[in-house]
Amino acid sequence: MRRNSYLADCVATGARALQAYRYADLVLLDLDLPDLDGLEVCRSIRAVCDTPVITVTARGTELDRVLGLQAGSDDYVVKPYGFRELLARIEAVMRRAGPQRSTPRIITHGPLRIDAVTREVQLDGHLVELTRKEFDLLHLLASQPEAVVSRRQLMIQIWDDAWSHRGRTIDTHVSSLRSKLGSSSWIVTVRGVGFRIGHP
Repeated sequence: MRRNSYLADCVATGARALQAYRYADLVLLDLDLPDLDGLEVCRSIRAVCDTPVITVTARGTELDRVLGLQAGSDDYVVKPYGFRELLARIEAVMRRAGPQRSTPRIITHGPLRIDAVTREVQLDGHLVELTRKEFDLLHLLASQPEAVVSRRQLMIQIWDDAWSHRGRTIDTHVSSLRSKLGSSSWIVTVRGVGFRIGHP
């Protein structure tokens, strides 16, 4: 990829992929990962952004292809494949995708203002002091105002942990955020699923 003028990075696990995809213009995703199912990784990426995903896998049945495309993959390449074919597929997907929308530096949500660069949060013009994880949690929810973010996705993207449930950790941070923002309705619990940003 680098010999063909692409800036490429490689990660070995699904958990790391769910951290790294936010900085990528396109993801080449192998379904056979050591920690997570590749289809789950694809669905998690597709749930929060439009970054193109090309699945590269040895799973070649029609059912496998259908499942991959239904999970949100933009293309599905079965091993073995030629490198020139892969490059052509990358170029075709990138043409269809067009310029990627990035998360804005400043997110405003009613009286709430979140600056991703300075990592400052203001409510009604007053600075709200947050811990690093509290900021990451609030920023993730506010950057997807219409979405419910699952507990598992929070664990992966905020705590880089794909395995442990650590429900108390999430609940403690949510409770602290609600307290600092002065209202429990800023973060809405969706029972059995996760959380979303609210509209106090």
